Amino acid sequence: MNTEPNADRWYALQLRSRWESSTAALLSCKGYQTFLPTYKNAKRGSVRSKEVQGPLFPGYLFCRFNVCDRLPVLITPGVISVVGTGRVPIPVEESEIVAIQRMVSAGMRVEPCPYLEVGQLVRIEDGALSGVEGVLTSFRGTRRIVVSISLLRRSVALEIDRSVVSAVQPKRSGVPQERMVVPSFEPVIV
Repeated sequence: MNTEPNADRWYALQLRSRWESSTAALLSCKGYQTFLPTYKNAKRGSVRSKEVQGPLFPGYLFCRFNVCDRLPVLITPGVISVVGTGRVPIPVEESEIVAIQRMVSAGMRVEPCPYLEVGQLVRIEDGALSGVEGVLTSFRGTRRIVVSISLLRRSVALEIDRSVVSAVQPKRSGVPQERMVVPSFEPVIV
Protein backbone atom coordinates (compact mmCIF):
# COMPACT_ATOMS: atom_id res chain seq x y z
CA MET A 1 0.00 0.00 0.00
CA ASN A 2 1.31 3.41 -0.92
CA THR A 3 1.15 5.70 2.14
CA GLU A 4 3.39 8.45 0.79
CA PRO A 5 1.53 11.78 1.32
CA ASN A 6 2.56 13.34 -2.02
CA ALA A 7 1.79 10.28 -4.14
CA ASP A 8 -1.03 10.11 -6.67
CA ARG A 9 -3.80 7.87 -5.33
CA TRP A 10 -7.27 6.93 -6.56
CA TYR A 11 -10.17 8.90 -5.11
CA ALA A 12 -13.90 8.74 -5.73
CA LEU A 13 -15.39 12.05 -6.83
CA GLN A 14 -19.03 12.88 -6.18
CA LEU A 15 -20.48 14.53 -9.28
CA ARG A 16 -23.55 16.40 -10.39
CA SER A 17 -26.25 14.14 -11.76
CA ARG A 18 -25.50 12.89 -15.31
CA TRP A 19 -22.14 14.70 -15.53
CA GLU A 20 -20.02 11.53 -15.34
CA SER A 21 -18.82 11.39 -18.97
CA SER A 22 -18.24 15.11 -19.47
CA THR A 23 -16.39 15.48 -16.15
CA ALA A 24 -14.21 12.46 -16.98
CA ALA A 25 -13.34 14.06 -20.34
CA LEU A 26 -12.55 17.43 -18.71
CA LEU A 27 -10.30 15.83 -16.09
CA SER A 28 -8.54 13.75 -18.76
CA CYS A 29 -7.86 16.96 -20.73
CA LYS A 30 -6.27 18.40 -17.57
CA GLY A 31 -3.91 15.39 -17.51
CA TYR A 32 -5.56 13.34 -14.76
CA GLN A 33 -6.10 9.60 -15.01
CA THR A 34 -9.82 8.85 -14.68
CA PHE A 35 -11.87 5.68 -14.53
CA LEU A 36 -15.60 5.67 -15.27
CA PRO A 37 -16.86 2.07 -15.14
CA THR A 38 -19.95 1.56 -17.29
CA TYR A 39 -22.43 -1.21 -17.98
CA LYS A 40 -24.87 -1.96 -20.78
CA ASN A 41 -28.44 -1.06 -19.94
CA ALA A 42 -31.51 -1.94 -22.02
CA LYS A 43 -33.64 1.18 -22.58
CA ARG A 44 -37.18 0.47 -23.69
CA GLY A 45 -38.70 2.87 -26.16
CA SER A 46 -42.22 3.02 -27.49
CA VAL A 47 -41.38 0.80 -30.47
CA ARG A 48 -38.26 -1.15 -29.55
CA SER A 49 -35.55 -1.39 -26.94
CA LYS A 50 -31.93 -0.45 -27.44
CA GLU A 51 -28.79 -0.98 -25.41
CA VAL A 52 -27.08 2.09 -23.95
CA GLN A 53 -24.03 2.56 -21.73
CA GLY A 54 -24.66 3.83 -18.21
CA PRO A 55 -22.33 4.55 -15.30
CA LEU A 56 -21.90 1.61 -12.92
CA PHE A 57 -21.74 4.08 -10.01
CA PRO A 58 -24.16 6.89 -10.98
CA GLY A 59 -22.97 10.25 -9.66
CA TYR A 60 -19.39 9.10 -9.06
CA LEU A 61 -16.10 9.00 -10.95
CA PHE A 62 -12.69 7.62 -9.94
CA CYS A 63 -9.72 9.93 -10.44
CA ARG A 64 -6.01 9.54 -9.65
CA PHE A 65 -4.40 12.66 -8.19
CA ASN A 66 -2.28 14.04 -5.37
CA VAL A 67 -4.65 14.95 -2.54
CA CYS A 68 -2.36 17.86 -1.52
CA ASP A 69 -2.99 19.41 -4.95
CA ARG A 70 -6.74 18.78 -5.35
CA LEU A 71 -7.97 22.29 -6.17
CA PRO A 72 -7.75 21.82 -9.98
CA VAL A 73 -9.89 18.69 -9.59
CA LEU A 74 -12.45 20.36 -7.32
CA ILE A 75 -12.98 23.34 -9.64
CA THR A 76 -13.67 21.10 -12.64
CA PRO A 77 -17.28 21.53 -13.80
CA GLY A 78 -19.47 18.72 -12.48
CA VAL A 79 -17.34 17.90 -9.41
CA ILE A 80 -19.15 18.34 -6.09
CA SER A 81 -16.59 16.85 -3.69
CA VAL A 82 -14.00 14.18 -3.03
CA VAL A 83 -15.57 11.26 -1.15
CA GLY A 84 -14.34 11.02 2.42
CA THR A 85 -15.14 11.60 6.07
CA GLY A 86 -16.07 15.21 6.69
CA ARG A 87 -13.55 17.21 4.67
CA VAL A 88 -10.87 14.52 4.75
CA PRO A 89 -10.67 12.65 1.42
CA ILE A 90 -10.36 8.87 1.74
CA PRO A 91 -8.40 7.11 -1.04
CA VAL A 92 -9.86 4.08 -2.79
CA GLU A 93 -7.62 1.03 -2.49
CA GLU A 94 -5.69 0.25 -5.67
CA SER A 95 -6.86 -3.39 -5.42
CA GLU A 96 -10.52 -2.29 -5.55
CA ILE A 97 -9.93 -0.19 -8.68
CA VAL A 98 -8.06 -3.09 -10.33
CA ALA A 99 -10.89 -5.52 -9.46
CA ILE A 100 -13.54 -3.22 -10.99
CA GLN A 101 -11.37 -2.62 -14.08
CA ARG A 102 -10.93 -6.38 -14.54
CA MET A 103 -14.69 -7.05 -14.22
CA VAL A 104 -15.56 -4.35 -16.75
CA SER A 105 -12.79 -5.20 -19.25
CA ALA A 106 -13.50 -8.95 -19.06
CA GLY A 107 -16.90 -8.34 -20.61
CA MET A 108 -18.74 -9.74 -17.58
CA ARG A 109 -22.35 -8.63 -17.27
CA VAL A 110 -22.41 -6.20 -14.34
CA GLU A 111 -25.09 -3.80 -13.17
CA PRO A 112 -25.61 -1.39 -10.26
CA CYS A 113 -27.34 -2.81 -7.24
CA PRO A 114 -28.43 -1.04 -4.05
CA TYR A 115 -26.13 -1.61 -1.10
CA LEU A 116 -28.40 -3.12 1.52
CA GLU A 117 -27.80 -4.39 5.06
CA VAL A 118 -29.92 -6.57 7.34
CA GLY A 119 -32.05 -4.37 9.61
CA GLN A 120 -32.22 -1.55 7.08
CA LEU A 121 -35.53 0.10 6.16
CA VAL A 122 -36.28 -0.55 2.47
CA ARG A 123 -39.00 0.39 -0.03
CA ILE A 124 -40.38 -1.82 -2.80
CA GLU A 125 -40.12 0.19 -6.04
CA ASP A 126 -41.88 -2.01 -8.60
CA GLY A 127 -44.81 -4.36 -8.96
CA ALA A 128 -48.05 -4.72 -7.04
CA LEU A 129 -46.37 -3.77 -3.75
CA SER A 130 -44.77 -0.59 -5.10
CA GLY A 131 -44.33 1.97 -2.30
CA VAL A 132 -44.58 -0.53 0.56
CA GLU A 133 -41.84 -0.15 3.17
CA GLY A 134 -40.40 -2.83 5.40
CA VAL A 135 -37.27 -4.02 7.19
CA LEU A 136 -34.69 -6.20 5.43
CA THR A 137 -34.43 -9.37 7.51
CA SER A 138 -32.19 -11.68 5.46
CA PHE A 139 -30.65 -12.51 2.10
CA ARG A 140 -31.62 -15.59 0.06
CA GLY A 141 -28.76 -16.27 -2.32
CA THR A 142 -27.47 -13.36 -4.38
CA ARG A 143 -30.69 -12.15 -6.04
CA ARG A 144 -33.43 -12.55 -3.39
CA ILE A 145 -34.05 -10.84 -0.05
CA VAL A 146 -36.63 -11.24 2.70
CA VAL A 147 -38.46 -8.08 3.76
CA SER A 148 -40.57 -7.96 6.92
CA ILE A 149 -43.64 -5.72 6.51
CA SER A 150 -45.49 -4.60 9.62
CA LEU A 151 -49.22 -5.01 9.07
CA LEU A 152 -51.82 -4.67 11.84
CA ARG A 153 -49.08 -5.15 14.47
CA ARG A 154 -48.11 -8.42 12.79
CA SER A 155 -45.05 -9.04 10.68
CA VAL A 156 -45.36 -10.59 7.25
CA ALA A 157 -42.20 -11.93 5.62
CA LEU A 158 -41.96 -11.46 1.88
CA GLU A 159 -39.28 -12.91 -0.39
CA ILE A 160 -38.62 -10.55 -3.29
CA ASP A 161 -36.01 -9.86 -5.97
CA ARG A 162 -33.46 -7.37 -4.65
CA SER A 163 -33.50 -5.36 -7.89
CA VAL A 164 -36.96 -3.93 -7.07
CA VAL A 165 -35.98 -2.73 -3.59
CA SER A 166 -34.26 0.52 -2.59
CA ALA A 167 -32.94 1.78 0.73
CA VAL A 168 -35.07 4.34 2.56
CA GLN A 169 -33.04 7.33 3.72
CA PRO A 170 -33.67 8.22 7.37
CA LYS A 171 -35.35 11.56 7.98
CA ARG A 172 -33.03 14.27 9.30
CA SER A 173 -33.66 15.31 12.90
CA GLY A 174 -32.11 18.75 12.47
CA VAL A 175 -29.02 17.74 14.44
CA PRO A 176 -25.92 17.75 12.21
CA GLN A 177 -24.28 14.35 12.14
CA GLU A 178 -20.76 13.37 11.13
CA ARG A 179 -21.17 11.03 8.19
CA MET A 180 -19.16 9.39 5.48
CA VAL A 181 -20.26 9.88 1.88
CA VAL A 182 -19.97 6.62 -0.04
CA PRO A 183 -21.33 5.40 -3.36
CA SER A 184 -24.76 3.85 -2.89
CA PHE A 185 -24.34 1.09 -5.44
CA GLU A 186 -22.17 -1.98 -5.61
CA PRO A 187 -21.51 -4.02 -8.76
CA VAL A 188 -23.27 -7.37 -9.01
CA ILE A 189 -22.14 -10.11 -11.38
CA VAL A 190 -25.19 -11.53 -13.11
